[in-house]
Amino acid sequence: MHVISDSDLTSVEALTPPQYYVQSPSNYHDKTTSYGSTPFESPVHHSRESSTSRTCSTSLKNGGRCVLTWNKIEDDDDDGDSDGDSDGVVSLRFYVMWFVVVFVFLFTVFSLVLWAVSVRYKPEVFVKSMVFDNLNVQSGMDATGVPTDMLTLNATVEIFYRNPATFFGVHVSVTPIEIHYFQLKLASGHVEKFYQSKKSHRVIVSQVLGYQMPLYGGVPPFNAAIGRLENAIVPVNLTFGMRSRAYVLGRLVNPKFHKNVLCQVTLRGNQIGKRVNLTDSCIYRD
Repeated sequence: MHVISDSDLTSVEALTPPQYYVQSPSNYHDKTTSYGSTPFESPVHHSRESSTSRTCSTSLKNGGRCVLTWNKIEDDDDDGDSDGDSDGVVSLRFYVMWFVVVFVFLFTVFSLVLWAVSVRYKPEVFVKSMVFDNLNVQSGMDATGVPTDMLTLNATVEIFYRNPATFFGVHVSVTPIEIHYFQLKLASGHVEKFYQSKKSHRVIVSQVLGYQMPLYGGVPPFNAAIGRLENAIVPVNLTFGMRSRAYVLGRLVNPKFHKNVLCQVTLRGNQIGKRVNLTDSCIYRD
């Protein structure tokens, strides 16, 4: 009988290439059944992260040895937590987006409603009366030294303005108030900007002045009435414009109102200093 010594076993192990077997977790119970009877098998301990298995490459008499392999077990709980976190972020973004969309929509509707309501409250404007305070025509020279007739005219105009709005005031500006004989300007006046509060009114009194205005023979009625102005009858036009602006919701909702006024007046030399009623003598255009 041939006896194998420890040195022979060592040489056999060195010449025999190692063999590795990878065992999946699903076959764990079958492997332990087939190899569990060997004295070289040790109990397997399971943990949350990994499991171990042991297999033998050759028989014991050929000097085989057992190989210990580690099998990684996926952590399904971590994947579930990450999926839940990503779903929560997506849901939060979705709600924020919808909140912004709904807010913009409601704010736009609210602004349109305010604008639609505010444009109904148009300011009321009409010219009450006019007084020609002074009228004088005399010979003279213009700024360049050309001889011509010079006109001096003073008048007072009363304008009624009312803001009927119930929830906003208006800022009002008035263009120059002018008196024309056809295209020739005879006098002009200015009105300062003002603020009109809600459901209120005022009477604007403006002085319209013309001092030493050259006529250049363009007003025949005045030329014929020199020296006897009480007989002068001159048709003139009184013109001006009013702009009103309301800031209902800051500058987002600021309706504007325009009113252009044209009054046809007859200047009579024998009515100097008398009030002329213009209630029915003016044309108003928006």
